[in-house]
Amino acid sequence: MRTKHILLFSLCLTAFSSCNYLDFDETDGLVTEESVYAYFSTTKQVLTNVYSYLPQDFGVLDGAMRECGCDDAEFADESASVQDFNTGNWSATNVIDDSWSLYEGVRAANAFLEDLETADFSRFQYESNYSRWMTQLETFAPQARVLRATFFFELARRYGDIAMPTTVLTEDEDRVITKTAFEDVIDFIVQECDECSELLPTSYSSTTYDSEVGRVTSGYALALKSKALLYAASPLHNASGDVTKWEESAAAAWALMQTGLYELTGTEAANNPDSKEVVLAIRGGSTWDFELMNFPIRFTAGQRTTTLTGTFPSQNLVDAFETINGYEVTLEEDGFVTDDPDFDTSDPYSDRDPRFARAILADGMEFKSSTIDLTPSGADNILRSEGGTPTGYFLKKYTIESTNFEEGSEVTTTHAWIVYRYAETLLTYAESMFYATGSYEDGGTYGMTALEALNQVRANAGMPDKAPTSNDEFEEMLRNEWRVEFAFEDHRFWDVRRWQIGSDTQKQLDGVSITSSNGVKQYARTNVEYRVWRSCMELYPIPLEKILINSNLLPQNDGWD
Repeated sequence: MRTKHILLFSLCLTAFSSCNYLDFDETDGLVTEESVYAYFSTTKQVLTNVYSYLPQDFGVLDGAMRECGCDDAEFADESASVQDFNTGNWSATNVIDDSWSLYEGVRAANAFLEDLETADFSRFQYESNYSRWMTQLETFAPQARVLRATFFFELARRYGDIAMPTTVLTEDEDRVITKTAFEDVIDFIVQECDECSELLPTSYSSTTYDSEVGRVTSGYALALKSKALLYAASPLHNASGDVTKWEESAAAAWALMQTGLYELTGTEAANNPDSKEVVLAIRGGSTWDFELMNFPIRFTAGQRTTTLTGTFPSQNLVDAFETINGYEVTLEEDGFVTDDPDFDTSDPYSDRDPRFARAILADGMEFKSSTIDLTPSGADNILRSEGGTPTGYFLKKYTIESTNFEEGSEVTTTHAWIVYRYAETLLTYAESMFYATGSYEDGGTYGMTALEALNQVRANAGMPDKAPTSNDEFEEMLRNEWRVEFAFEDHRFWDVRRWQIGSDTQKQLDGVSITSSNGVKQYARTNVEYRVWRSCMELYPIPLEKILINSNLLPQNDGWD
């Protein structure tokens, strides 16, 4: 087997140590390269290994979801690495969410694409499965190319300009590869998605494709293109406000909408990969790990070995969920306030946007045949150090209530991380058309206005239409819709950055304090912590150890020198 190395600057080494080169086996331990590519089944397994690098966020930051690094949530452990996002204690020498490992996925894809060119299964042409294999084989290269484009997108939204190898590099090439400008990375992603969308099937559900799920489709290629163009058009990467970038983003979203492949369903998509709304999902095994980290601790039957874990929604996020009638409701120091005449502020978690109960578990809500009680003597009102919530809320999104930890009655559950779903296409279209036309009421080339697209998403959630009176009001509505629709789906952390709103939103995280007098509950806004924000945090710093290996990764991102 010829030696192939992962990108050298993805390896761990200290500033003063000699370089160690690791032989990365793209066959995932499957005997030898020659024998692997001699058979269809093992070749397919190598492609499946490339999928293993797709990022998800079931608590990837030492148990914390990435939202704990923005104003949507707090992590239980105050000393955890995710807290460095909030304290400002991160740098090129103290990196967080080090995603340089995505280059391993890039390298695995590149190696697979190169080796696939020489794979020859013609000796099996008289076997009954040969025709079916060849049909599947035609999709292997475009699948790997779209996966590689996904890895490039994930790297680019973290670091901006990135090294973008499209071949397997030698050690010497690793040392000198230069960065590709962000806009050129996006252009490459768009080109790959355009080409591959024509080569990929709309689904793999037929027997021709072994009735598989979770693989890259033509729809996902179009979705990735749409997402990449949205980021390219956003203020972080479009300082001049170039309208043509918004037009391109709107066109990409519209193209996906016109396929008719996906639809809004009115049901929760998280953990539901079979939903008609889901474009791509990562299916996991049966486990209880996510629930063990995030259930209120009294429901974990003593199985949680550390109390300092869990993602806890913030009051900042709770305030984003309107009343069921579409009014804002905000917690102040002396209680909840709203203009909704039908809303009972003494029962503030009822009659809210239905997406609230999908994302958040609050006081008084039913859970596992019990009632969450965060009043002073309540069963769930315990110290943070003992497993209690620092914000007054628990996470509901992605947790599966039927999970059970009790000895003799254990129940594990299967999770599926949603990489992309159709509601994102509609909100991308709404945002892009708004900035492309300068109006929420102008349907432009396609006839559908930004407001109409926004209201489709709201109607699907059971919420009334919006009727803004100004562009500023619509922009605020749109950004809030992104927040509530995709709570804990790894959007808000990035939206804060692409919109460049961190200086307004990332300074303080709040929670709720609940007291009770004569059976009447009182709610008060409380400060959980003050946070630090600097504009340089809109992009990650390039790790110094990578720069020491390859000086062509300079210049460092602004503000991180």
